[in-house]
Amino acid sequence: MTNSPLNTLTPEEREKAVHATFPDWLTPMLATLTQRPFSHEDWIFERKFDGERCLAFRNSDRTCLMSRNRKELQHTYPEVAEVIAQQPPYDFVVDGEIVAFEGGLTSFGKLQNRMKLTNPESARNSGIPVYYYVFDILYVDGYDITGMPLRQRKRLLRRSLDFRDPLRFTEHRNRDGEAFLQEVCPKGWEGIIAKDAGAAYVHKRSNKWLKLKCVKNQEVVIGGFTEPQGSRIGLGALLVGYYKNGSLNYAGKVGTGYDDQTLRDLRARLDRLEIQTPPFATDHELPQRDIHWVEPKLVAQVKFTEWTEDGKLRHPVYLGLRRDREATQVTREEAV
Repeated sequence: MTNSPLNTLTPEEREKAVHATFPDWLTPMLATLTQRPFSHEDWIFERKFDGERCLAFRNSDRTCLMSRNRKELQHTYPEVAEVIAQQPPYDFVVDGEIVAFEGGLTSFGKLQNRMKLTNPESARNSGIPVYYYVFDILYVDGYDITGMPLRQRKRLLRRSLDFRDPLRFTEHRNRDGEAFLQEVCPKGWEGIIAKDAGAAYVHKRSNKWLKLKCVKNQEVVIGGFTEPQGSRIGLGALLVGYYKNGSLNYAGKVGTGYDDQTLRDLRARLDRLEIQTPPFATDHELPQRDIHWVEPKLVAQVKFTEWTEDGKLRHPVYLGLRRDREATQVTREEAV
């Protein structure tokens, strides 16, 4: 194709492009947590978004948005699917994050009210605008380009798509990761992602992408809940955990971060999952009174201050449910 973005590559750059059929799926690359800010001339630094990971597939007349666990998202975010469908007439796969804003900050809590919608008309009329921040391109015009260095892929991404709302290019900083993190944390950002600018895109978690957080958060599996007390409705607190060596480890109670509608919705969902015995590996540390146990199927995201010595979350706050994560994949996130 004469107007292919691949024509902008040098012969040396094109050597990393591999002719391939259009993929049905590509497992997304995942970042590894680190607590050591750094600066390096061979790394770039991007904003860490608090949203829903999304891969966009555009093949001829077909557009598909996919979550990281292969759930279709185009009915939830029809305005994103529409702008992807209107892109230049060649096939491509891009990677990014769908977000909603509360002021100038991305808000997973606000996005929750879009994530549960599967009717395109209801989604458009929800009053919750969303944006798709694209940070990588994996396939374009008949070629798998995951073997290219990241910096080349970013340049090709910018040339390949027509960026207009709700489609946005994810900008980055070069080299100065420490200064960038110090700048954004006081603004209330989630954090930053450090990426090796010379690295290929791999379909797994990698230390070539590192996340540095301003606020600690963790995915947790819901294994039970307590009865509400006083004027509280729905439930008192969630009992949560994470998997280790195939067993669900108890990580404590999450009693804050809910509004009344969230409490009602959670109670309705959890009542349908109720079981008679605790799903956690050990029961000597579990609450004993006014407890309802549930099948460990729902994944929540929480923020917290720190882990205690006995493996519990200190001061956790509920942020929302994650539909893009299987419960059995939730482990305690450890920094490298």
